[in-house]
Amino acid sequence: MTLLNADGKVVLWKWADGVLSQAAHIDSLKDITIDGEPFGAEVWKTAIHPDGTVFVAAASDNRLALFSALPESFGKGIRHFKITSLDHCAMFGLSVAFNHDGTNTIAFVAGVFGGHMELLTDRGGTFTDCIGRVPSTYKTPARDIVVKLLSRDPANYRDAPTEGIRRILSIASGRDIPRSEKIETSSIEYIRLSTTVATNALLERDGEKHVLVTTRGFGDIVQIGNQARPSIFDLAINKPDVLYSDVLEVDERVTLVGYTSEPQSREHAVQFSSHERDASIIKPYTGTDLPPSTGGSADAYVAPEIVQGESGEAVAILKRPDESVIRADLQRFFDQGYRSLAIVFVHSYTFPDHEQMVKRIAKEVGFPSVSCSAELMPMIKMVPRATSATADAYLTPVLQAYIDSFFSGFDPSLRDGTAGTRVEFMMSDGGLTSVEHFSGLKSVISGPAGGVVGMALTSYDKDDGRPIVGFDMGGTSTDVSRYAGKFEQVMETTIDGVTIQSPQLDVNTVASGGSSRLFFRNGLFVVGPESASAHPGPTCYRKGGPLTITDANLVTGRLATEMFPRIFGPNENEGPDLEASTRAFEALTRTINAETGRNMSVDDVALGFIRVANETMARPIRALTQARGYSTSKHVLASFGGAGGQHACAIARSLGISTVLIHRYSSILSAYGMALADRVFEAQQPCSETWKYQAGAEEDASTPLGRIRRRADALAERAAGELRRQGFSPERIHVDVLLNMRYDGTDTALMTAKPADSWDVESAFVATYRREFGFVLTGRDILVDDVRVRAVGRTFDSLGPSALAEHAKLEFTRATVIDSSNKREVCFDGHGRITTSIVRLADLKKGDAVPGPAILIDETQTILVEPGSEAHILSEAVLLAI
Repeated sequence: MTLLNADGKVVLWKWADGVLSQAAHIDSLKDITIDGEPFGAEVWKTAIHPDGTVFVAAASDNRLALFSALPESFGKGIRHFKITSLDHCAMFGLSVAFNHDGTNTIAFVAGVFGGHMELLTDRGGTFTDCIGRVPSTYKTPARDIVVKLLSRDPANYRDAPTEGIRRILSIASGRDIPRSEKIETSSIEYIRLSTTVATNALLERDGEKHVLVTTRGFGDIVQIGNQARPSIFDLAINKPDVLYSDVLEVDERVTLVGYTSEPQSREHAVQFSSHERDASIIKPYTGTDLPPSTGGSADAYVAPEIVQGESGEAVAILKRPDESVIRADLQRFFDQGYRSLAIVFVHSYTFPDHEQMVKRIAKEVGFPSVSCSAELMPMIKMVPRATSATADAYLTPVLQAYIDSFFSGFDPSLRDGTAGTRVEFMMSDGGLTSVEHFSGLKSVISGPAGGVVGMALTSYDKDDGRPIVGFDMGGTSTDVSRYAGKFEQVMETTIDGVTIQSPQLDVNTVASGGSSRLFFRNGLFVVGPESASAHPGPTCYRKGGPLTITDANLVTGRLATEMFPRIFGPNENEGPDLEASTRAFEALTRTINAETGRNMSVDDVALGFIRVANETMARPIRALTQARGYSTSKHVLASFGGAGGQHACAIARSLGISTVLIHRYSSILSAYGMALADRVFEAQQPCSETWKYQAGAEEDASTPLGRIRRRADALAERAAGELRRQGFSPERIHVDVLLNMRYDGTDTALMTAKPADSWDVESAFVATYRREFGFVLTGRDILVDDVRVRAVGRTFDSLGPSALAEHAKLEFTRATVIDSSNKREVCFDGHGRITTSIVRLADLKKGDAVPGPAILIDETQTILVEPGSEAHILSEAVLLAI
């Protein structure tokens, strides 16, 4: 028989004539080498062959070895085989077996793998946040690795997300991966990214030069716009420049047959044999307002070709484009160096054929980027379609260049898919998408979207019922959002003068963040909108930057320099420079006192700027709540972002909010939110129907509701099919149906979700309209302009009880670690300098209460607990009772 000691010593014992004696032994399997390298066995199994041969099977991290020999040569025979790495194996077993006649020996290892690593990166304007979720193995428990680094540091690295992933993998593997080495990703399940690349390109007007291709006579459509006058009383109005560099007008034209405002439009309308695009006409148009003639003579009327559009409307084709002319024109622009096009034709939302023709020719000429308005957003209104298409043509090449640059830092197996690692991007609507479906138009608020998802899913409690206001204070700006059980989206928004028609989470942004610059102008304290960004950054970042809100928090003692990331200085190993910030504030204070004749201290000046910043950030919260008919004080404030915890108490107090939630990952919640985000695919189609609801009418395809349902069902199958193709099982796919509805005679449509249990969308539309505008148009027909479906592939099931539910069940007692914690004089508004406890979050346990004044700190965040407030420690969050 064989015995195996804990140190790996294998002993062969022999029983003969009633006596047990040691026949042979191997001192230690851990000392055995294979090919000159230590084997390092982790587990082993022994067995004796019928002929007396001893077999030992041992498994290391990446080898399975079989040792076999007769007793007199025990331990000398070795066979070994390369096996799949056990690094990520949660548990495994080992066995040795013989076949029935003893001629063959088999050693095998069976493992249960705990999964691969998950990587999340959020590239903000100042910091890039990275989280590596490392699964448990048979050696180590599951853990999260958090890395925070500057978004721009050209002296040390080229791309922040790539550098963050490199650092996480170095920590996880215990091997320092050189920056010059291509990163191998076979051990990674997925990489999820959000990026501000497109946003910055739009704000800085640093996108791709491109050509606007449009219908002849409409070359100035974007320049003219919709004639809105947002600043009508300004003495000097600077209208934003258009994004395109040149215009190509194509001799093509289609028009709709008849006018919907005509009282008998339905009776006169063209009727088709079916709802398909190629349907034949069974009843011609009978109205007097015939479409224009396509003949050259002024006397003879030549009827145009009439076809059915995507919306079901009759479309008259007045002029088809000449392919040869288009090809020559596009070749001319291509030869001039243009590589991107935006194609926008009149009525293309319902008749996209001409746009598709031009796109096909452009691809044949060699244009790599072609943005068609009807593909991006097939909705009525040519102006927002045109501005959206030009924005996409302007931003997508920049985004693709960044994506190519990102992939260049990795092994080619990541891009070609052989590594098995999924790369997913966060879209502006809060869903994830693959690389091939990601575009400039979908990425404008990619970064804030991850934070909104994280805020909503970690803070909201259905039983508590209070809506959540998200307060995301980053380095460059502050983003404000609201969640009351569902994500609030907008279909149209204006960013820096550019109107974009695309589904986005409803996020209000204000240029006030940790890196917002401080000025004293005309006797006023001014915060932003200029930002110090990540490079050079605030004064305390040791790069010669200007004074910012971060410097104000630092000199007033509100920042815990002990735990601040040591990523500054020429060697990236120093903390923030308090002395530099203090000197800069002393100089500014002297200037202010000289101009005003007052005798203000550095604390007075710093607190003055903080008060201005707080009011600037509270303003969009009021716009998102009070301006829409909601009571701000009846909300919960969910604070996140790198600087949010330093201002949360003051913001909540000014808004009358009594509860603040701060997640343990609050400073990196935009990255964490991507781990909770679902995969989303949307499909949309124009629809020209007058809403008429009657229970059961959706079953009759001849009714307006039946036709709407038919469109919705077809779109739902298309969207759900795309998610099934991406690997989601049917039970993990949920489809929402939305109708873009408006009152007849108005041009303001509201995208309204269909109730889960009926088709009574009108009730939801009327309620939303009343809340938004304060009145409804009783007796007016409701029109349906578009049908949209949103298919969601769920990536997780539940996060467990909410923080608010946990808080309601706990009893809190004063934390004992407060007495032994470090103390510091911290300046508070209205109190001056007060002795304040500095408490590490790691030293606190669930159920602890920390009364203010106090500062709670960890490696990524600082939470300021003002006098009169109290922090309650939960398992995954901190709740501030104001």
